[in-house]
Amino acid sequence: MPTPSMEDYIEQIYLLIENKGYARVSDIAEALSVHPSSVTKMVQKLDKDDYLVYEKYRGLVLTPKGNKVGKRLVYRHELLEQFLRVIGVKEEHIYEDVEGIEHHLSWDSIDRIGDLVQFFEEEEKRLEDLRDVQARSE
Repeated sequence: MPTPSMEDYIEQIYLLIENKGYARVSDIAEALSVHPSSVTKMVQKLDKDDYLVYEKYRGLVLTPKGNKVGKRLVYRHELLEQFLRVIGVKEEHIYEDVEGIEHHLSWDSIDRIGDLVQFFEEEEKRLEDLRDVQARSE
C-alpha cells in the first residue's frame, strides 16, 4: 500500500470525527495502515498548516479550513465510487480503483464527472441504455 498523502489523512480524520465524534492517533493509524509515529508527524504538520488543532494526549479537532477540505475530499471519493458504479465497474474493484485515481484528477475533472453522473441518474432510460451498450460489448 502506498504511503498515505496529506489528503488521505485529512479525509480519514474527517470521516472518523463524523462517524465517532473524535479522531485519535491510534484510530487514524489503524484506518490508514501506518505506524502511530507517522500519524503524529503528519498531524503536527496539519496543525502547523492550520487544518487542525492537535494537543498531545488530548486529541485533535479540525479547523474550519480542515473541515471544509475534509468534506470536499469525502465528496470526491463518494462521487468517484458512484461514477464507477454508473459505468458498470464491478463492486470488488471500486474501492481500489477510486484510491488509485482520486488524487490524480483535477477538481475540474471531478466537477465534470459529477455532471455526467447527474445526467445518467436524472433519467432511468439513460442508465438502461448504458447498461444495454455494456451488455452488448461483453
